[in-house]
Amino acid sequence: MLSYSRARRTLVFRLCIAVILLFSCSLVSCAGAGSDKKKVCIKSYCVLAEVAGNDADRQRGLMFRESLAENEGMLFVFDREDKYGFWMKNMKIPLDIIWMDSEKRIVDIKKEVPACSIEPCPTLIPGSKAQYVLEVQSGLTDRKEIKVGDQAAF
Repeated sequence: MLSYSRARRTLVFRLCIAVILLFSCSLVSCAGAGSDKKKVCIKSYCVLAEVAGNDADRQRGLMFRESLAENEGMLFVFDREDKYGFWMKNMKIPLDIIWMDSEKRIVDIKKEVPACSIEPCPTLIPGSKAQYVLEVQSGLTDRKEIKVGDQAAF
């Protein structure tokens, strides 16, 4: 049987390790949230977009989100231009999807894309190659008169 002081030291040691682990995990979470956002402007309108720059983030996208504010979005960043297809699997909200080329010029827009209600979900493919894709609140492109050919800045 452990003595009181040895048991107490063991407990204190375990508590310290737990606190350090919790603190480390919160730092990692805080560093990820907010540091991967980019201000994306088209014409005079800007959104603060979460950046999906790796395969895992691009695959997850905005899945399972309950809402998306008018000034929020998600920016998908690819290494090169191509015809990147998007689908609405596990989406709960409709979106406008904006494809931009390497010069950040809008090359295609799919408006008011509904959440997928059938399997398999249809894939939306742009008419031109793009390097960036911005997902925003459904109807935003019409409300802000955003169109193919407009220039984005970020």
